Amino acid sequence: MILASGSPRRRQLLTELGLTFEVLVRSVAEDIPPGKTPAQVAEHLAWHKSEAYLDLLPDRIVLTSDTIVSLGGQLLEKPVDRADAVRMLQALSGQVNEVISGVCIRHRDQVALFHASTLVTFRELADWEIAHYVDHFKPYDKAGAYGIQEWIGMVGIARIEGDYYNVVGLPVGMVWERMKGFVQQKFLFL
Repeated sequence: MILASGSPRRRQLLTELGLTFEVLVRSVAEDIPPGKTPAQVAEHLAWHKSEAYLDLLPDRIVLTSDTIVSLGGQLLEKPVDRADAVRMLQALSGQVNEVISGVCIRHRDQVALFHASTLVTFRELADWEIAHYVDHFKPYDKAGAYGIQEWIGMVGIARIEGDYYNVVGLPVGMVWERMKGFVQQKFLFL
């Protein structure tokens, strides 16, 4: 199996799931199409990324994913710098955001394209808490400028509704269910 992602969180989740895989990252433009819902955007990005790996089919299973954060219908992408990360976290403070992961799994002529959605409620964050998190955890590789598994998740998130692992970066339960339909058990664990 190919994990087509440089995300250390996705790598860790698949490892903990016990799957054997290889990481292969190819550069793909992450253009967000206009007029789509956040869920459609997440699925579009996962599908678009999978197109860069068609040469590996049918011999390999290819897993691509993209996680986005939506606040009131507005997408919060990865922050470009410290000020952008602080701005995003200030906007998230005291609010509910939606984390959506689009996933595409391809093997032979089979394709599974789906998404998971989780609602995340932040408590009110003090400016110093935001500054501490940004300065010590440098969340520049995370949509919405936060990682639920990090300090900000421990102190700043009041509740979640949905799949915790989706917020980390990959809805592993859904991935597992789709993958079981693709291959025999003996090929999942090597």
